[in-house]
Amino acid sequence: MATSPSRAELIDRLNEHLAREYQAIIAYVVYSQTLKGAEYMAIAKELEVHAAEELAHALTISKHIDYLGGSPTTKPEAVKVTDDAREMLRADLENENRTIRAYRERVRQCEALGEYAIAEDVREILRQEQEHQTDLATALGEDVPDVSVATSAPAKSKPKR
Repeated sequence: MATSPSRAELIDRLNEHLAREYQAIIAYVVYSQTLKGAEYMAIAKELEVHAAEELAHALTISKHIDYLGGSPTTKPEAVKVTDDAREMLRADLENENRTIRAYRERVRQCEALGEYAIAEDVREILRQEQEHQTDLATALGEDVPDVSVATSAPAKSKPKR
């Protein structure tokens, strides 16, 4: 007989999300200011918007961790450091792909626990993360990756025009 996830497990998973949100904030702030090249100026401005959205996500997740009786983490996941613009965008895209998969699982976990309000907030965060994923894939000239399964193949490049 399978048991439903516990609130403690949900707190742990939300803290993992929070660490990734911190990572995203740092990466988007740094990358938006250090991307070089005319072809990256539009995405650099978009990354500034992403940073603000990731901060809002972190605040929402922290609020729910506190509501559940947990303590929000203070430690971000590691940020990839590089001077190469494509590597920056690739790192952001890979992080968004992981985040989308994890948030989809979190929605299911919240609903299994009857935490429908948290699930709704996670859905809204997920919607924005998918927009970020689209922005990054487009900037890289790639199709949006299919992250519906735990392991996904690398994105295929769009033909250059």
